Amino acid sequence: MKSMEIDAEKNLQRKQSNYTSLDETFMMQNETYRGQQYSQIYFARLHLMRTLLYSLVPHWKSHVPVCTVLGLEEGKECIIVGTLFKHMKLKPCILDEYSKERSAVPLVKAHNFMHADDHLVLEDESGRVKLGGDMLPPSAYVTGLVVALHGKETDAGDFQVLDVLEPGLAPQIDLPLQSREDKYVVFVSGLSVGSSASNPLQFQLLVDHITGYLGDEKEQGIAAEIVHVVIAGNSVEIPRQPLNGQSLASKEQSRLSEPVKELDIFLSQIAAGVSLDIMPGSSDPANYSLPQQPLHRCLFPGSAAYNTFRSCTNPHSFELDNVRFLGTSGQNIDDLEKYSEAKDKLEFMERTLKWRHLAPTAPNTLGCYPFTDKDPFLIESCPHVYFVGNQEKYGTRLLKGSEGQLVRVISIPKFCETGVAVMLNMRNLECHTFSFGTQFDSS
Repeated sequence: MKSMEIDAEKNLQRKQSNYTSLDETFMMQNETYRGQQYSQIYFARLHLMRTLLYSLVPHWKSHVPVCTVLGLEEGKECIIVGTLFKHMKLKPCILDEYSKERSAVPLVKAHNFMHADDHLVLEDESGRVKLGGDMLPPSAYVTGLVVALHGKETDAGDFQVLDVLEPGLAPQIDLPLQSREDKYVVFVSGLSVGSSASNPLQFQLLVDHITGYLGDEKEQGIAAEIVHVVIAGNSVEIPRQPLNGQSLASKEQSRLSEPVKELDIFLSQIAAGVSLDIMPGSSDPANYSLPQQPLHRCLFPGSAAYNTFRSCTNPHSFELDNVRFLGTSGQNIDDLEKYSEAKDKLEFMERTLKWRHLAPTAPNTLGCYPFTDKDPFLIESCPHVYFVGNQEKYGTRLLKGSEGQLVRVISIPKFCETGVAVMLNMRNLECHTFSFGTQFDSS
């Protein structure tokens, strides 16, 4: 009897946290496709960002007048605010599919469409002007950004850029002082259940680690401090094939639904003990255009029975104990990589934060809904944690803003290819990986 009491005292209680969803911005309510023009989202973006940049100009260069593109005067320095457009020689065009003259040799690598002849144009409601000078390298910018430019018109009619003002990091709520105990959030993406690269045993080890069924007493103690799990897209891979207008046989239907059923079994084990968010990705059974809507709960009959299970949007925003999280399943960063250049994915992520826009290439090269009166991808409040899923490798950086903002930036690798998940400590925003392969490895 006494030994049983000792064992009961050793039982670990999982820590809890207060969760608040901030996905309302990305939820589609009564929106329908009724012939809206994509120009409307650009107008909304320009209006909101221009108001912001106008408020920053007096602190930047108060002595320089602000004018429109149509109001430019040759040789006179001024500031213009507008939307960037990048002319790209190698940008894919649907009309090329019908061109009679097709090159037999690819002109560019499939993952990037940059060319030395690319150039930028700034546009506002009054007109557009070609940009020149070395202050605004085309390789670092993409179509859709709103910036303020200091410069002057040349005799050739171009605008020579002397300086650039970007929006910078948005205001940030203070990190809560009460969150000074170890509480962990686990991030994983690219499970790709159903693909040839997916390893069910590997995923089961991850589930057992999160739920505390794996490891010694110390590791179980850490597992008890995991308060939330985020699955950032591409959770299943369903075989794609043409239906030819015919209904599938029951055997074929079962084969197509098997990956989702298998995923639900794994998620049920997690949701039984830990709060869980699942986001849609490009390979998941969800709408293609951003913002992607939550995966339907009927897909997860086992997991959805738990109130800890939440099907969320992509992008996804939430708060845990007043620590703010913002993230995507990776489409926004992957698209930036196709049309601009950076040292690594973390730099692309930093740019989106400093541009205050999650998906600047939408709707130009990244599919999104044609909003008419808002741009939901604007970052109005700087997160404490910014994550992006389905990347080639893990990476992290602590980004500091000019007004004291502090952001933990995390690149989450594809689990099916790397066996790596990421764990973040909400107490100090430090994070590390834990991996599952032929041998367990923690770093």
